[in-house]
Amino acid sequence: MKPRAFRQPQFSVIVRRGLSGLGLFAQEEIPRGRFIIEYVGPLVRDAEADRIGGRYLFDLGNGWNIDGAGRANLARYANHACKPNAESRQIGNRIQIWSRKRIAAGEEITYDYGKSYADAFVYVGGCRCAAH
Repeated sequence: MKPRAFRQPQFSVIVRRGLSGLGLFAQEEIPRGRFIIEYVGPLVRDAEADRIGGRYLFDLGNGWNIDGAGRANLARYANHACKPNAESRQIGNRIQIWSRKRIAAGEEITYDYGKSYADAFVYVGGCRCAAH
């Protein structure tokens, strides 16, 4: 499939150690309701996603998935939280992460991964988000 152009991050973020391993952290304040970063990677069909498996597949629900395993995909480091400060928004075959509330500089950026993913990967060893 032809490479796609992606929307560049609007705020400075950094990957570092957090409660759940590596996490994505704001390096500057992010106001409520703002685009933060796009979840990037090649599009793969459901059958290919089932074959490769893994934690970085973002199911778009339309027969396609984003394979976000590549390290260039900084959004893959945004961890799950039961009380997140961000949310994922699907726009066609793209996923963008937006702030739900003000995120302070130095704060980890988190969003709810959804029940099926959380049941399969997050809750297996117990949720380690700040709400627990």
